[in-house]
Amino acid sequence: MDEMHANARENFFAAVRLLAVSTHSLQTRLIDAAPRVLLVTIDEFEGMPELKLKLARILDLLAVDDIDAEAVVIETAAHMTDIEALRLASLICDFFYDLG
Repeated sequence: MDEMHANARENFFAAVRLLAVSTHSLQTRLIDAAPRVLLVTIDEFEGMPELKLKLARILDLLAVDDIDAEAVVIETAAHMTDIEALRLASLICDFFYDLG
C-alpha cells in the first residue's frame, strides 16, 4: 500500500461509505461526507497533477474557498439539484477508486 496516500485513502473511504449507507437524500449524505473530504489537501498529491486536478474539482464543487468550509459545504450541498449532487458523489467515488 502506498503510504503517501494513506490519509487520502482513509478519508475518502469514509466519505464513500457515508455516501453509500445512508437512507437520507444525496445532498444530506454529501454534507455528512464532506468533513472527511476536507481532511485531504491538494498538497498530498505533489507531483501528481491528475490527482491534484481531480481533488481540486471536488473541492470546487463543494465551494470550499471560505474560512468556514464546513458551513459553506452545508449551504452548497443543501441547494444542489439531484443531478449536481450525483455528479459530485460520483467524483468522490471515482477519486477514491483512483487512489486504489
